[in-house]
Amino acid sequence: MKSKAKKRYSKSHLRSNRQRVGILLMFLTAVVFVIFVCRFSYIAHGKAYSVNLDAKLNQQVTHTKVIPAKRGAILDKSGTVIAESGNTYKVYALLKHQYPDDKRKVVRNKQKTAEILSRYLQMSSDEVLQRLNPQLKTTSQVEFGASGASLSLDTKGRLQAEKLPGIMFSTSSSRLYPNGTFASHVIGMVNVNNDASTSLTKVTGTMGLEKWFNGLLSGRNGQKTEKTDFFGYQLNGTKVKDRPVRNGGTVYTTLDTNLQSYLESMLNNVQDRFAPKELTATVMSAKTGAILATSERPTFDPVSQTGLSKWNSALTQDVYEPGSIMKIVTLASAIDSGTYRPNEYYQSGNIKIGGGTIYDWQRSGWGTIPLSQAFPRSSNVGMVNIEQDMGAATWQKYLHRFGFGTKTGITLPDESSGSIAFNGKLNQVSTAFGQAINVTVVQMLRAMTAVSNNGEMVQPRIVSKTVSGDGKVTNYGTKKLGRVIKKSSAEGVRAEMRQVVNATYGTGRVYKINGVDLGVKTGTAQVAGTHGYLTGSNNYTFSVAGMVPISNPKYVVYITMKQPQRMTEDPEKILNSIFTPLVKRTLALEGAQGVAVTPAEMPSVIGTNTVSAQQQLQKAGYKVTVVGSGNQIVQQQPVVKQQVLPGSRVILLTNGAMTMPSVLGWGKSDVLKLAQITGVSFTLRGDGFASAQSLKQGALISGDGGTITFSEQ
Repeated sequence: MKSKAKKRYSKSHLRSNRQRVGILLMFLTAVVFVIFVCRFSYIAHGKAYSVNLDAKLNQQVTHTKVIPAKRGAILDKSGTVIAESGNTYKVYALLKHQYPDDKRKVVRNKQKTAEILSRYLQMSSDEVLQRLNPQLKTTSQVEFGASGASLSLDTKGRLQAEKLPGIMFSTSSSRLYPNGTFASHVIGMVNVNNDASTSLTKVTGTMGLEKWFNGLLSGRNGQKTEKTDFFGYQLNGTKVKDRPVRNGGTVYTTLDTNLQSYLESMLNNVQDRFAPKELTATVMSAKTGAILATSERPTFDPVSQTGLSKWNSALTQDVYEPGSIMKIVTLASAIDSGTYRPNEYYQSGNIKIGGGTIYDWQRSGWGTIPLSQAFPRSSNVGMVNIEQDMGAATWQKYLHRFGFGTKTGITLPDESSGSIAFNGKLNQVSTAFGQAINVTVVQMLRAMTAVSNNGEMVQPRIVSKTVSGDGKVTNYGTKKLGRVIKKSSAEGVRAEMRQVVNATYGTGRVYKINGVDLGVKTGTAQVAGTHGYLTGSNNYTFSVAGMVPISNPKYVVYITMKQPQRMTEDPEKILNSIFTPLVKRTLALEGAQGVAVTPAEMPSVIGTNTVSAQQQLQKAGYKVTVVGSGNQIVQQQPVVKQQVLPGSRVILLTNGAMTMPSVLGWGKSDVLKLAQITGVSFTLRGDGFASAQSLKQGALISGDGGTITFSEQ
């Protein structure tokens, strides 16, 4: 009985255990199921292990393409391109194959390759040949430094036409400056970098107008965002999101390309011959403040940055003591305040005041002379007397009226304010003849507009208008700054500026131009050193300011030259080698006898037959010069669509060997075109028109174009 009862108990116990295990398993299954449901629900809502799965999936299927905006152009007043976006090219030579399956051709005849490359690069054939024979024999390819970089499309095309084995090219996005060195500190330059976030080239203005208008010129990149599957097909139910690209806007300057190019060539000549530490020249519209041409030395090429020795612009950032040009302001203030007594006599030579002695440039003076001669003779002592009659408080008031010590507001970056040292009597009177006061070129130009514009001062400007990428136009027209002096006061100053040129005792007689109604003021300011003013005949800032016609000025011309290192001629003659030709060219651009000449858009003859291209342009009224012996035109200067005056010279480059044309009778601006289209440097000597050339007509043009001599005819 016990065994049966025991068996029954065991079976019952086993059944009970099984039930418990079953219940436990069901419970665990239910728990796991609940956990699974919760987890599934959690994942269904887009999250797992703190990872947003929706975002992760969205990231995997969402693709965004950045569409780069094209940087806008900078143009001259007629719409001629000064700066634009494009590609440049670097040439390199493949000397040997790097890989067995490399099917590219290598350089075969190194001597011939060197001779042909030297025609297009700023290198001699020997220099090219040296590159083609590297010391390291395992070298597979070589480049040609700065001379082989930043090549234009035209130069690349001409080189490709030579069909030289082993000569290759690489392409890069760049900023193009078709005129080369051309108001470089004013136009500015850019940095070109790769943007890691977008893998695109990023161009940023770092100087001049490129920097000031960087936002407008840059535009805004576009974007295209869409969701696609593994094969690149758009997912159903999704939409493409587009943000349209907005290309950069356009900046229209007030510069005149013809006048600017002419100015650059003249400054090059003076820089080469006399080596001044600094040189500036500006032509400005007397009534509107529009700057038609401006340049400085030292300068640089904005593409290669060759010659870049200083970042500051001499027009707006460098400050200096203006010297006797300041006497224009002193005389204007004295006349306007009613304190000027032209018939009052004073003792010239020197004057003791404020614990110091002030001397005239001619230390012995001119005896006792009337104050009316102080300005034409550029007498410092006379200006001290005029300032003393005016009184320091009145003089200081006029200095502020003329804007000294304040920025002009021109659309260029980092403009300097200048400064006035008005503490103590010696400093006060020194400002009357341009010492103890620091100015910028643009401040002096602003002050001179009050005299040229009958008493109403206007703001100098380098930009006429901008057009944004979406078409918004912003005009930078004439900005009147208010009346500074009376009309009669301005007329009185201009009358004495005429005397500087015409009076027997005037300091500016060298600047007289027959048939031109001209007035000027000359300046000679000592250069300050660490321990006072420097001594020596060349340690000065020499300058001249002119207005033409002086009776009712249309133009203001201002030139400064600091410390010429080779002063082999009088400083007035050096300055006049720029001043007189510049005035003549400025007046000539108005057209004969005051009749305006309308420029026309230069047509394209690239790719056409040489003879037919020449006939087409001659029929249109241009002077045509062909360079080379080829039968097809590969390049032209002026470039296509540039605004060109009737009768201008057009230079055509053919696909044949470059040969020297006759340049006799050419002006420097035309020779500059020849240098630009051939890529060859010429040594220019003298002024006026070409009278001799060392490289004879028909000779092959190589790395050196020789010397071209100019003379007045």
